[in-house]
Amino acid sequence: MTLWLVRAGKHGEREEFALENEIAVIGWDELPDLSAIKDRNRLTELLEATYPDDSRKTRMNWESQIWPFLSVMQEGDLVALPLKNRSAIALGRVSGGYRYRSDLPGVHHTRAVKWITEKQRSEFEQDLLYSLGAFMTVCRIKRNRAEERVGAMLSGKVLPHSKIEERDEGASDLEAAPDLEQFAKDQIRDFISRRFRGHKLTELVAALLTVQGYQVRVSPEGPDGGIDIIAGRGPLGFERPRLAVQVKSGDGPADVKVLRELQGIMKNFGADQGLFVSWGGYRSSVTKEAARLFFEIRLWDSGDLVEVLQSHYDQLPDAIQAELPLKRVWTLLQSDENAG
Repeated sequence: MTLWLVRAGKHGEREEFALENEIAVIGWDELPDLSAIKDRNRLTELLEATYPDDSRKTRMNWESQIWPFLSVMQEGDLVALPLKNRSAIALGRVSGGYRYRSDLPGVHHTRAVKWITEKQRSEFEQDLLYSLGAFMTVCRIKRNRAEERVGAMLSGKVLPHSKIEERDEGASDLEAAPDLEQFAKDQIRDFISRRFRGHKLTELVAALLTVQGYQVRVSPEGPDGGIDIIAGRGPLGFERPRLAVQVKSGDGPADVKVLRELQGIMKNFGADQGLFVSWGGYRSSVTKEAARLFFEIRLWDSGDLVEVLQSHYDQLPDAIQAELPLKRVWTLLQSDENAG
């Protein structure tokens, strides 16, 4: 059983389309229908003719990704799609061969995939997240029995990684150099998950709202009547927008029922808008409902909270910074030569 990483746009712009249409997609839209390409040398020639201004090294990199998508992936193989728009990874199985789709807007090169589930990034051990952060649109993920372990996850099991780090003989330099920014976010997320459970996560959310100009009131630990934080603008918090905030620190994804409860309770507190923070993410029904409530309720998962934390960390109280010690690090940006 082979595990493939297949991204859906540099900024995740095609991921929802891929999930809704049960496909995996790649870019390189200037390339024509590749169905007749049965020889890798022919793909090399086609890339040279289509992208003459790009370097030979870049075209070789692209070929090493397009060829597996075209000819190596097999039905039944596992596919992992790290999502940019929420802190989760979609998992599925290849269910068909390569197909050029001229009927889809902005999408041409596809493989049929039966998407099975979404798993929160927090459910993956750090070494798997490291591999799934590769700077590639398409690549095989093998290190540390990744294929076996992700297959076990789909069966509800957990297999620990090998103690000795395994290096894939065929791994490219780009696969070996993952997205360090995402790696850092995953480390921060893991630390918060261990140190800021329960009411402490509510207090962290309240602090982040405070540095953004809100006056906040945090409900005491224990039963909260459905609202953990109320917040308003202005010196006394009387000005709009007025927020009602619900915070769930559990690892499991939140159900749409909780979202609807927040919507109802907001009126009791005179809130204009609501913020629903679920550390364990959301079921798909929640994100669909939230789209309808765009001007009323916002969702934060663990990834959103970490991004807000990074943006406002220097303004947080010294006590929180001491308990959550972070340091801004400058690093050379990894060259991203992918067209997918």
